Amino acid sequence: MTAPRGRPRSFDIDNALDAAVEVFWRHGYEGAGLTELTAAMGIGRPSLYTAFGDKAQLFRRALDRYVDRNMAYVEDALAQPTAHAVAEAFLTGNARAVSAPGNPPGCLSVQAMVTDQGDTFGLLRENRRLIEQRLADRFRRSITDGDLGADEEPDALASYLITVATGFAIRAADGVARDTLLTLASRALDGFPRPPAPTRSHRRPTEASRKAAP
Repeated sequence: MTAPRGRPRSFDIDNALDAAVEVFWRHGYEGAGLTELTAAMGIGRPSLYTAFGDKAQLFRRALDRYVDRNMAYVEDALAQPTAHAVAEAFLTGNARAVSAPGNPPGCLSVQAMVTDQGDTFGLLRENRRLIEQRLADRFRRSITDGDLGADEEPDALASYLITVATGFAIRAADGVARDTLLTLASRALDGFPRPPAPTRSHRRPTEASRKAAP
């Protein structure tokens, strides 16, 4: 006699997860109660626990999905050919992402920040740290390629971009318009170094060399 199989899920996992993303995005981690989450996801608490685990585990899944669907601009920026182009694509991409029509304003990783130092806070901090590290590594490569001056500090440049982008998320949540954010991105780029000027391969002739010339 075989054991009876469990009842199949009667809801779409991806749709439920998208709904959870929006609840966390709008209300933050602590503000998103299980009642709001299950109502938006269209499931009961037992189904939530079975499919996703507890609230913290659900948030981890929601953050991963958010990164995959709403932060593609990071990969696009890292693929740009120069450090300045990386910075421009990152800031403008972020400005557009945090002000995308139809989505809650701001950024999930900023909106969902919590005040304690628990696992959820650490997860959000780690997500930002990884992006910052990837930017810094890209800028180190730019120095090797001669696209950034040897005296530039890749870690400081990456931190600068993350700090500006975090500010964009906060201002978008305040209701600042996309056009304003893009203008601010352009202003912020003024503080990012451009490629060094090419060095000339020839010297200006001296007085003595001019006299010696036929």
